[in-house]
Amino acid sequence: MPGISYEDFVDTGYLPSDSDLVCEFAIEPAAGLDMVDAAGRVASESSNGTWATLDVSEDVVDLSATAFRIEDGEIAVAYPRDLFEGGNMAQILSCIAGNIMGMKAVDAIRLLDVRWPEAIVETFRGPQFGSAVKSEFLDAGDRPALATVPKPKVGLTTDDHVEIARRAWLGGIDLLKDDENLTNQSFNGFEDRLTHTLEMRDRVEEETGDSKGYLVNITANADEMKRRADLVAAQGGDFVMVDVVTTGWAAVASVREHTDDLDVAIHAHRAMHAAFDRVENHGVAMRVLAQIARLVGVDHIHTGTANLGKLANEDTVGINDWLADDLYGLNDVLPVASGGLHPGTVKPLLDRIGTNVMIQAGGGVHGHPDGTEAGARAFRQAVDAYRDDVSPDEYAEDHPELAAALDNWGTHTPR
Repeated sequence: MPGISYEDFVDTGYLPSDSDLVCEFAIEPAAGLDMVDAAGRVASESSNGTWATLDVSEDVVDLSATAFRIEDGEIAVAYPRDLFEGGNMAQILSCIAGNIMGMKAVDAIRLLDVRWPEAIVETFRGPQFGSAVKSEFLDAGDRPALATVPKPKVGLTTDDHVEIARRAWLGGIDLLKDDENLTNQSFNGFEDRLTHTLEMRDRVEEETGDSKGYLVNITANADEMKRRADLVAAQGGDFVMVDVVTTGWAAVASVREHTDDLDVAIHAHRAMHAAFDRVENHGVAMRVLAQIARLVGVDHIHTGTANLGKLANEDTVGINDWLADDLYGLNDVLPVASGGLHPGTVKPLLDRIGTNVMIQAGGGVHGHPDGTEAGARAFRQAVDAYRDDVSPDEYAEDHPELAAALDNWGTHTPR
């Protein structure tokens, strides 16, 4: 019986089939190994190989991955469909981003991109609504949806939280959003916050005639997230928010399955993503994390600010394009731009990423010299100016809230 070794996982003449899952990696081989050596080890360890040469029975199913392209510090690896359990993102990631991240054979390895075949995509639910939330749940079909986080993001009482919501909504914000670390603490318990915030939403909707939403953070263990989602739906909420990386993709998929009959959209906060994607030569690129989020079923996800905000550089435009592209009929995902934004950054941001997005500003609303409601008005005015193709400075001549924001912040972004 012939043996199987690392070399058997490399074939630069291989043409991936339509059903193969294809991953692109950047790798830096360890000392004493070349790119071919390292590529074989990556393909082996991420599929069905091991460090020792094996004599394999003819009855064993061939699930070997194949490194088929090796060039300029990057490799492409094709994985057979049968290696993966359908609808199980945790299992897929255990293959393509598991042990290989700690292999001695590479000094660094980064999963750059994935080509998801229809045979795998069709096993996932995908988003229930996607960018349609702008028109189905909000009055933002022809412009970016606008969101804000109460500041400080933790420490506010429920009453203070609700009052900030009132002022932001009255000023023209569409969505109030909990931040990533506000869940069910003693100073602002989940159930009271949910009840009183949605009561205020209803009052503001009646007063303004505009649809408003609340992105309430249900992050917890999977069973508790389902219970909280039920509470949101029962009280007329349209949205839940999940910290998708810290809870884990299997938990997110469970929430998505549970919300099938609840008619609530899932807002994905990506807290902890930088643990995987910030180091440029190692880990998992944000592009891949966004792809995973779409497959497991979130409706919106934070994708960065195209280098305009306070967070580190990333390929926001490329990620947003992928989230909008057709993927075998799966719904799209609405990208969210957030982190250090304010009215003075709206025009350059939308010039780069377009208007089929959600923009979130926290300090850029509540830090306005005249308070939250004025900050919300300035934020909305900046978007309206862009929609009307009027420069922010010209629009500010008749809109004092925007003028004050521009005087205060200009177009600078924080660090």
